[in-house]
Amino acid sequence: MSVNAELVVLYWHIGKRVREEVLGGERAAYGQDIIKRLATRLTRQYGRGYSWQNLFRMMKFAELYPDVEIFSTVSRKLGWSHIAELLLLNDPDEREFYAAHAAGERWSVRTLRERITSQLYLRTITGEGSGDRTIAADSESRAPGDTGPGILFRDPYVLDFLGLPGKHTESQLETAILDEIQRFLLELGVGFAFVERQKRMTVDGRDFRLDLLLYHITERCYVAVELKTRPLDPGDYGQMLLYLRWLDAHQRHPGDLAPVGLILCTDKGAEQVKLLGLDSGEIRAARYLTRDVRKELQARLDAIE
Repeated sequence: MSVNAELVVLYWHIGKRVREEVLGGERAAYGQDIIKRLATRLTRQYGRGYSWQNLFRMMKFAELYPDVEIFSTVSRKLGWSHIAELLLLNDPDEREFYAAHAAGERWSVRTLRERITSQLYLRTITGEGSGDRTIAADSESRAPGDTGPGILFRDPYVLDFLGLPGKHTESQLETAILDEIQRFLLELGVGFAFVERQKRMTVDGRDFRLDLLLYHITERCYVAVELKTRPLDPGDYGQMLLYLRWLDAHQRHPGDLAPVGLILCTDKGAEQVKLLGLDSGEIRAARYLTRDVRKELQARLDAIE
């Protein structure tokens, strides 16, 4: 990690120096031939890593982040390959969003690329129904024990890889998720582990069954997931609350934090969410989408802006 951090800072300094001393502050495109000749000399003298494509990346890096201290904290967790992916993003808020999440959740380059391709940023900011672009804080800046649904969950989730028809049952949804459990857990985020399906809970001699029981490795808490192939209903809150209280009493181990709940549904009303407190607290409701809706998300974002 230290080597990666030093390499990132080194490349920033190279990019800054090339822009200021070689190109005289002009944009990289202005001196394309100069940069290509410089790359040949640097490669001959220092070896790999100084191709003209990489030099352009270094200059863009220094241009987008003129103060290296701003990026120094995040760069300790991101390698140059991560930076190269981030430099392809034109929106500074989007870059900051992915940089913070990649650093906080320790994404691999492949995971970062997949999150960008699936438009996690657009889904996050449009899911809240507003233009607020506040990003999740880096994990190191959170207070000790600061956890819960606000950190673990987002809205909506795109489950187009399940291959479900437009109309499907909860049983079909659950079976499709289990068939694609790895992709489903990756869509939820980093750190989720599958524990059990149809978890039986006996209360007053009556059996209840939770659709999916997960565990979050880094946050150290059980995650209850209920699947609803319809819009959110007020009764879903009471059902999930019962499950969480049972898990807290019978499943929680020493050292675990309190369990949290996620209700996956096709839609949710803003007033209902606010009245039930599903925008804060231990239970959250999130929509799931079974088709590729990237164009729709972009249209919603344009409308918000």
